[in-house]
Amino acid sequence: MPSHPLRVAVVCSSNQNRSMEAHSILSKRGFEVRSFGTGTHVKLPGPAPDKPNVYDFKTTYEQMYNDLVRKDKELYTQNGILHMLDRNKRIKVRPERFQNCKDQFDLVITCEERVYDQVLEDLNSREQETFQPVHVINVDIQDNHEEATLGAFLICELCQCIQHTDDMENEMEELLQEFEEKSSRPFLHTVCFY
Repeated sequence: MPSHPLRVAVVCSSNQNRSMEAHSILSKRGFEVRSFGTGTHVKLPGPAPDKPNVYDFKTTYEQMYNDLVRKDKELYTQNGILHMLDRNKRIKVRPERFQNCKDQFDLVITCEERVYDQVLEDLNSREQETFQPVHVINVDIQDNHEEATLGAFLICELCQCIQHTDDMENEMEELLQEFEEKSSRPFLHTVCFY
């Protein structure tokens, strides 16, 4: 078992739905967790699929919430976006980009393969300083409220199992294989170094 609490990062594209749902559940379970996005901008559904609401990562959840209330309170209440932003602003002030964070984690969990690739690209471009391993695991989660909730519980269960391993480095592959079989989802896994 690791000698310190598992330091976890959960990453999706915009740091709005999937990563924030997992952030919420993991923090309630006592994990040292942060959440991030990898996109260049934050995108939220708009009035039509080709008209998303686009924000800078510096925009607070409160500002996004107020902007969407002003634009169409009924639409964004009905589709759950205001509820999601309300949850988000109770967890932290604004979305964060993974590429701008230099903190070290034991585990980085991504929610889609494209984000996994972006995280690996970023970690591999950094200068190695401590040579501490970081396990990067991808769990594909569709970007909707229901799947984000189910995915967050799966991520939490995975983190709890990893936290209780005697030898994370040697038990990871077997643990992930068990989770793949149990959840019928493929998991990608790579070890990088800080």
